[in-house]
Amino acid sequence: MNCLRKGIVRPTIALRSSPLTALNARRHLANNGFFRVSEEVREALNSRKPVVALETTIYTHGFPYPENVALASLLESVVRVNGGVPATIGILDGIARVGMSPEEIIRLTESAGKKNTLKLSRRDLSYVCGLRLAGKTFNGGSTIAGTMLLAHLAGIKIFGTGGLGGVHRGAESSMDISADLTELGRTPVAVISSGCKSFLDIPRTLEYLETEGVGVGTFADGRKGDVNFPAFYSRDSGVKSPTTIADEIEAAAIIHAHNSLEIQSGLLFANPCPIEAAIPQGEMDSVIEEAIRQAEASGATGKDNTPFILAKIKELSKGKSIPVNRALIEANVRRATIVARELATLDVKQDQAQGRPSTHIPGVEQPSPVSSYVEYIPNIGSTLHRETTSTLPSYTSSADIVVAGALAVDFSCDYAPLPGSGNQIDPSFHTSNPAAIHQSLGGVAHNIAKAAHYLGSSVRLCSAIGDDLSGRAALSQLQSEGMQSDGIKVLSAPNRTAQYVAVNNADKDLTLAMADMSILESSTGASISDTWLSSPPNTPPRAVIVDANWTTEAIHMWLWYGKSVNALTAFEPVSMAKATRFFSPLATSDQATVFPNHLADIATPNLHELTALHNKAQDSDLFNSKSWFRVIDALGIPSSGLRVPLSVTTSPELVDQGIPQQSIKLLPFIPTLLTKLGPRGVLLTKLIRAGDPILSSPDEAQYVLARCGNNDPEVGGLYIRLFVPERILGPGEIISVNGIGDTFLGALAATITSGRRVEDAIPLAQRAAGLSLRSRESVSPELKSMNMNGSMDFEFAIR
Repeated sequence: MNCLRKGIVRPTIALRSSPLTALNARRHLANNGFFRVSEEVREALNSRKPVVALETTIYTHGFPYPENVALASLLESVVRVNGGVPATIGILDGIARVGMSPEEIIRLTESAGKKNTLKLSRRDLSYVCGLRLAGKTFNGGSTIAGTMLLAHLAGIKIFGTGGLGGVHRGAESSMDISADLTELGRTPVAVISSGCKSFLDIPRTLEYLETEGVGVGTFADGRKGDVNFPAFYSRDSGVKSPTTIADEIEAAAIIHAHNSLEIQSGLLFANPCPIEAAIPQGEMDSVIEEAIRQAEASGATGKDNTPFILAKIKELSKGKSIPVNRALIEANVRRATIVARELATLDVKQDQAQGRPSTHIPGVEQPSPVSSYVEYIPNIGSTLHRETTSTLPSYTSSADIVVAGALAVDFSCDYAPLPGSGNQIDPSFHTSNPAAIHQSLGGVAHNIAKAAHYLGSSVRLCSAIGDDLSGRAALSQLQSEGMQSDGIKVLSAPNRTAQYVAVNNADKDLTLAMADMSILESSTGASISDTWLSSPPNTPPRAVIVDANWTTEAIHMWLWYGKSVNALTAFEPVSMAKATRFFSPLATSDQATVFPNHLADIATPNLHELTALHNKAQDSDLFNSKSWFRVIDALGIPSSGLRVPLSVTTSPELVDQGIPQQSIKLLPFIPTLLTKLGPRGVLLTKLIRAGDPILSSPDEAQYVLARCGNNDPEVGGLYIRLFVPERILGPGEIISVNGIGDTFLGALAATITSGRRVEDAIPLAQRAAGLSLRSRESVSPELKSMNMNGSMDFEFAIR
């Protein structure tokens, strides 16, 4: 990617004044009984993060199961590794979904080839969604046209795919023209593809796109002068491209101008197939001619024409077309993500130029509202103490573990339709709905503290509640659970107790959720010091755990406090958006936060949060600091790299996704990373200190993948180990996934503070998480009966 960026200058934003543009940008379809946008995608769009739409016809009608699952996983990973948020789009059970979960993708890909799994374009969406109300449910892969429409309804501007449909040969008689072209003429989404399918009439396809008012350009891909429009499997078609695009920054500038001018047609950016994978044009032309001849002889027309020809191309090319197809799709999605990143930067800069507030600039931390934060950071090893003018009480009792973060009142509203109601599945908007409403105490920090408490640790939960009814209920419930409550501070109005409200349909699937965590979002380093740390206990804690619901300043203050009392410090990222709060310009000096002066000893991200942390560090240029290089060099990684040993120690799939590689790059900032991989287990990536007995243990030798060779006094080597679950719970055994990661961290902290190594604590923490998977409670009460001797009959995967 650095090669792509070399010598590129980003364009300057011109000021404009168009209230209509801001208004139109917000006119996106809300979730309803036919259309759902995932929480992750909604959050990304609201915070101006780069989002890339991905189609699903290629999974339902292109690749067989389980190859389609592997391809889906690969393409989503390509988006995440390059700094974007994937929005896989398809239809499941008659509902159009934008941003499908891994479980939903597996369900869709498993249904490939079945009678009720359809190939869905614009014309088909109302049919499959409407028939759900009549008791007929369909699954479907969205075509380029269908994906464009649904992406636009959600507010997504970039779509990465394989090859576009087009004008078929002989269309002057058959009128066989793909709906993809018409969709490009009326839907403002930018499509990045390898041109159109090479068996189509490329000159007439470009002519039709011109008639539809579609801007078409081809990436130069390092070439000079005019270039050919690509022919899918081949880089050249013999047809000159209407325009040439130098790089992703130019593409993003074109899209930004297109949207600013409110042009209601789409854009097509053709990305040539990678050189190493492409098939020469002459060789491919003969294969295509024969495939078309056989299609005509077989009478394959209409929607059956393209699948027939593609199958014949595969057969006649002796399978050579398949790896080309994979390579070009991956390249297109990667390029689409980089374009989306550059577009997000331009959009946010435009908002700032117009004086509109913006919540996110890709790779840039927003300035702190506090003029100076440095005065609130204690020196490592010093005793933290500040005089306080606060009238709130300070805690004086001791605890082994301090957990700082969210305490919230959770409301779960399950739609309970009345007999004879017209809609038996989804609640109606803009009116009252009958429901079964359940209230419970939640919040990430609360769940972590509760798990550790159930396992016998003395725990103090440090959080804030409002002086309101919800706050009093939360405090009463906390005390009834037998947990210390002197770390809970009651803040006067207008502060409100944190609340989370989930509205579920009759099938218990989330329809709408609202979260109010503003009571923590307003915290500063000074408020943490004055409110919670002004009178520290006589016996300092052994561990300090912080969740990312606080502001960056507050997170750092809690972690510095843990360091000042020589406690184990742990960071729970909470979500992709909040994980990046760990890094900020206030804590990125060349020495201040790099091993051995790091802030957090342990972090427990899931797969997506790990990528968010990695991308934030990369965008903040932290991987170019001298102290980062010092630690990485001291690990002793051989010049040949670690791909083979990483594949053996973890899995080839994880290595292909770049998960262990991302973890290694983050070790100078967080020397122990526990990445939660769902049913694949937990990946431990650890920086070994110099002199650690693990370096000489024959039992651990297989996990020590590198050893320090430059006599660094602090760094001993690199330890990587995948803790695979012994048994994975089936869908019928899983009651709730809420709080599983929190349970894992709470159990981990309880085990480590009892004197065990992190390697020994992980299996027990996995078992604890498994108990919560089978419980209606976020943290299973069965944890109370677990012993701490490490023995167990089973382990479970955590999500």
